[in-house]
Amino acid sequence: MKTIVQISLDLVSIPESLDTAAKALRAGVDWLEAGTPLIIAEGMNGVRELRRAFPGTPIVADLKTMDGGWLEAELMAKAGATHVVVMGQAHRETIELAVKAGADLGIKVMGDNLGMPDPVEGARFLEDAGCDFIIHHIGYDHRNLRRERGLPVDTPLDRLREVVAAVQVPVQAVGGLTIEQAIQTPGYGAPLVVIGAPLAIDSGSFQAAAGDIEAVLREICSRVHAYGDIGKDSRS
Repeated sequence: MKTIVQISLDLVSIPESLDTAAKALRAGVDWLEAGTPLIIAEGMNGVRELRRAFPGTPIVADLKTMDGGWLEAELMAKAGATHVVVMGQAHRETIELAVKAGADLGIKVMGDNLGMPDPVEGARFLEDAGCDFIIHHIGYDHRNLRRERGLPVDTPLDRLREVVAAVQVPVQAVGGLTIEQAIQTPGYGAPLVVIGAPLAIDSGSFQAAAGDIEAVLREICSRVHAYGDIGKDSRS
């Protein structure tokens, strides 16, 4: 599939999310993500307002579903999401129900391997359960607390090539990447590049970062899109 730039709107207010999304789309971003903080703060209304403002843009609802796979996927689909996120640590039945809802309602399911004992086997498990995309994810708290404690911190790049090789569906890498690292992920075979905390979003306060976000995103999009077609099945 062609490389995609997705911005994670890890914000807690609809107006700021809409403003940041507009800047991102002007800069060339392809997909919007209603981040978990936005969904917690605003629920379906956050997704609904993004859909109203940007009717033709794919919207990922990062629910991090652990149970209620059908219901949560249905709620987000009705609000206007085109993609939903289910956690690999959930029961397989939850993942399968989210996948069934996706097939019935015409949305895609992204399986997140955060916290799975083996991220490569976790990616295989998620693909086998029917997920359309794999999110290879190192968590925010995990990274920050280990760093504070002087412990080594993994990055999604460490095993990204293994994850990509293990599955046939597209992969995205998330969790503490610098801008330069995020831009490089298509070179590892992962066509979906996520830009968010702490890149365009301030990771400490969950508000838009200072500076010219639009200019930064324009440069990122130019470099990511230059990779062209990575060759993974998008199922889209």
